[in-house]
Amino acid sequence: MRAFGSSAIAAAIAVTLTGVARAESPYDEAQRAYVLAPLARVLPPNEPGTLRFTATGFINLRAQLQRSIPMPATLSAKAEIPGLVSSSIHQRAFVAPWVRFTPMFEWGSALRFIGQVDLAQGKVLGNQAFDVGPDPQPRDNAGNIGSFVLPRWLYGELLTKVGLLRVGMQPNHWAMGILANDGDHAQLFGVPRLGQISERILFATKPLGEKGPLTTALAGDLVYRDNFARLTRGDVAFQGVLATFLEAGPHQIGFFGVYRAQKTERDSVGVPYNDDLKVFVFDLAGHTMAPLPGFTDAFAFAEAEGAMQIGTSSELRSSARPGERATIQAFGAATRVGFVFGGNPTRWQPPARYGKLVAQVEWGYASGDADPNDGVQKRFTFDPNHRVGLLLFDEVLRWSSARAAAIARDPLLANASRPQPGLEYLPTGGGVAGAQYVNPTFVYRPEPKLDIRAGIVVAQATSDVVSQVRATTTGRYENEFGGNPTRRDLGVELDLGVHKRIPLSYDMEAIFGAEGGVLFPGGALADATGTTMKTPWMAVLQTGLGF
Repeated sequence: MRAFGSSAIAAAIAVTLTGVARAESPYDEAQRAYVLAPLARVLPPNEPGTLRFTATGFINLRAQLQRSIPMPATLSAKAEIPGLVSSSIHQRAFVAPWVRFTPMFEWGSALRFIGQVDLAQGKVLGNQAFDVGPDPQPRDNAGNIGSFVLPRWLYGELLTKVGLLRVGMQPNHWAMGILANDGDHAQLFGVPRLGQISERILFATKPLGEKGPLTTALAGDLVYRDNFARLTRGDVAFQGVLATFLEAGPHQIGFFGVYRAQKTERDSVGVPYNDDLKVFVFDLAGHTMAPLPGFTDAFAFAEAEGAMQIGTSSELRSSARPGERATIQAFGAATRVGFVFGGNPTRWQPPARYGKLVAQVEWGYASGDADPNDGVQKRFTFDPNHRVGLLLFDEVLRWSSARAAAIARDPLLANASRPQPGLEYLPTGGGVAGAQYVNPTFVYRPEPKLDIRAGIVVAQATSDVVSQVRATTTGRYENEFGGNPTRRDLGVELDLGVHKRIPLSYDMEAIFGAEGGVLFPGGALADATGTTMKTPWMAVLQTGLGF
């Protein structure tokens, strides 16, 4: 059997994650080049028999100004300020630094050692967030994201005659990233955060030969961090992964399957016990691209992903059904269709490789859960790094869900010593949860290094909007703000951004940008009087250096 070439490496890597500093398929390269600015520069393949060291990454500094969003106050806050009903997260202006560094050693095309580390992500200078500690990255400089240094990747991979073997601390990514997202993909608005990481052994191969259309991978994971577990928190989650796809140029269809067994050690008033989760995940995804008839520099693209979670858990059980395992039945899907003008999908090298005008529309659906006490967990939450807009999901709903969890953990609550099961899964972290949306976006490039971006988000809940915490603590079915749960309109958001990249010496780029958004909230965000919050808005200035 012949040794695989560099194209086979790229195809195998594409199974579960993005190639490090390297595009993994014509479609993904087009997405990065035409639709988004690359998060890291793309490196050419290494020469055979050559040892090469490269280091890519970026330095980012974001200054954010926003209107404070009122939310229900915790009992502790009410005790400090008599008569207090609501309080915001107290974060109106702050600066957030972030450094990402990705070193890589390569010996020819067969052996690579790759690492990645984040510095200062989640830390802020200025206003710190208040009473949202349960969020995965609460912007309070004392949250549960770890230390100033956040290790992400450290693994080696060996290309053999039969396939690719990868061992170590690795990212986990699949398709559009609604289920598994590594936090290392560029986005139209905002910046990626955290990402899914596993201590993994992976083997990927092409059963039909190097030029065959089929790629298959098997992996065994000890989850280091994702949306359901953090090893540093005491969550021990093992999972087996099977991924396979058929690919012909920019056309691909694939399957991603996971079985997960998770155990968490807990303590209730000095009595230790274990909670567990056992779940199957089935994900089907595909994408395609084709030139537009009658045009020489335009093409259309489309992609879709759907995921189903089925299982049982004592971690997500209902307080109304003590001792009974919860059933998990959740579904999420997204699809995106777009057009690119001013680009040539058959040419992959600059300067032809960019789209002067990109128009696309995305629809997404995440199942909701209108009854937190029926023993069936139906809420699906997108990975937060599948970013939709700037404000609604990533600020308003993110912080309101984190505040709800903080209220349930408040030490003045009667059952604080025996908190409600599954509270750590209540915060969305900014992901789409129990909602559907339409998100048209546009990118105009007067020149290859200048992006003018615009987007609209129209969203509504996929079930009645019932607060799990309020239903448990008060017995009333209300939304997080105490309003009518049958009102499902989440609102309309408008976003605008400008990003400029200036080439520098030594393959570096200076990056400057500004973006902002405004949300016109709907009835699902109204309080008991039917009054919605004052129109939230935010503005961001950012600068950085890519290398």
